[in-house]
Amino acid sequence: PCCSLPAASVSTSVPTLHRSQLEEKENKKFPVFKAVSFKSQVVAGTNYFIKVHVGDEDFVHLRVFKSLPHENKPLTLSDYQTNKAKHDELSYF
Repeated sequence: PCCSLPAASVSTSVPTLHRSQLEEKENKKFPVFKAVSFKSQVVAGTNYFIKVHVGDEDFVHLRVFKSLPHENKPLTLSDYQTNKAKHDELSYF
């Protein structure tokens, strides 16, 4: 476990890659989709926990998995949590 870091430290392309997947799962379009902070967890690869602003006062938390380099696999949206607020702590899930 690490501390929460500004989103500028993680590529903004990480959540953007998964916007359409999340919109499809939630059956809605998000007017905004901007990473504001993230945490990472090293496993057999890396889990990124990303807080994303999706409009108004609404946020979602994403868990995106990056496999080890030699596996040469794309980033995967492993899980997500909706109905989050700006003040909600970004935690491991």
